[in-house]
Amino acid sequence: MFRALVVFALLVAVHAGRSPNADILEELLGDLNGRFSDNVEEDARLDVPDLVTKYGYNLEEHTVVTPDGYILGMHRIPHGRDNNNFPGDKPVIFLMHGLLGSSADYVLMGPGSGLAYILAEEGFDVWMGNARGNYYSRKHLRLRPDALLNTDFWDFSWDEIGNIDLPSMIDHVLAYTGRSKLHYIGFSQGTTSFFVMTSLRPEYNEKIISMHALAPVAYMAHNKNLLFNALAPFSKSLTSLVALIGIGEFLPNRLIYTWAGQALCRDEAVLQPVCSSILFLIAGWNENQHNATMLPVIFGHTPAGASVRQLAHYGQGIADKHFRRYDFGRTQNRRRYGSRTPPSYDLGKITTPVFLHYSDNDPLAHVNDVFRLFNELANPVGLFRVQQATFSHLDFLYGIDVKKLVYDRVINLIRTMDDLGV
Repeated sequence: MFRALVVFALLVAVHAGRSPNADILEELLGDLNGRFSDNVEEDARLDVPDLVTKYGYNLEEHTVVTPDGYILGMHRIPHGRDNNNFPGDKPVIFLMHGLLGSSADYVLMGPGSGLAYILAEEGFDVWMGNARGNYYSRKHLRLRPDALLNTDFWDFSWDEIGNIDLPSMIDHVLAYTGRSKLHYIGFSQGTTSFFVMTSLRPEYNEKIISMHALAPVAYMAHNKNLLFNALAPFSKSLTSLVALIGIGEFLPNRLIYTWAGQALCRDEAVLQPVCSSILFLIAGWNENQHNATMLPVIFGHTPAGASVRQLAHYGQGIADKHFRRYDFGRTQNRRRYGSRTPPSYDLGKITTPVFLHYSDNDPLAHVNDVFRLFNELANPVGLFRVQQATFSHLDFLYGIDVKKLVYDRVINLIRTMDDLGV
């Protein structure tokens, strides 16, 4: 649309006998190749490095090897493009994705909408993590994710992501930037893994200036998601059952999803409403915030893969209504934890200043569960309700008005924490 408007404006100017100003012409032509691109099919096919550089941002790729051998991919946008586009000493922000997500979640909506771009333009040094097993972290020093009838690579839940992956990535970021602390923003499972990290390894509280939980998920006793509730009764046996047939991965990134997004979910496609319904089934969305035009891009990057055990771990939380470590069964629990039942994560050890951002219509981060989490944290600073009754889970990433409703407030809170010198 923008391309057509620019061409039309130039034709009108020429027809009127006026020569467009050279600087304006250069800026307009630059926009044709930059941020206003509406080529959703191309964006669906591009990986994060190509997608970010396409829009004129610098991007760095980093690799972190965990103590247990997983090779994690990280992405960094060190500065903005339009504003604050100079390198230098900038506050560091670490972004962590949710279940079945990746670093792409923070850029796929494009400049002006993707949180990573917005933060870069606001003057922050932006780092994006990728949990073991997703599209950008699907490697190991010894194990193979696609090994035939061997699921050892997938023997992890978000317990290992929080206990091992997050500390490894955060240590890398701090060492690379020379900083002693950073700000953390997580979405959904990105909040769960943070609560795991800072409860099991409380020394990492000292490395976080502030934590901003978008759609915070710890307790899930009041979860309303159809898929999770259907799987919850089988959560303790789910991993063992699928391992018997050699399956350890859940919804890996595949070209078929990219094809389906482009062929079936594009504008004017008959099945586009079905694509929207799939997103609603998985995590919930709000029709008022749903930009259906971007569905091909979303399905080009999501799902990004996860382990079956991650899903099962959430199912266990729904079934027993606690926030506990993974339940391996009585025998293995005693060997691993020294007790027949898995221990609860001690939220009282989380001393990081935590800001919870929640919504009334979120089926996965139910209001009652968010309040319970808030009351058990050692240092909860803010509890912020999104001022739109229908705002839902995925809207924290893809909502049309998410910048105004959520991101602007998060940025203001981060600046306040920096000004206080916390």
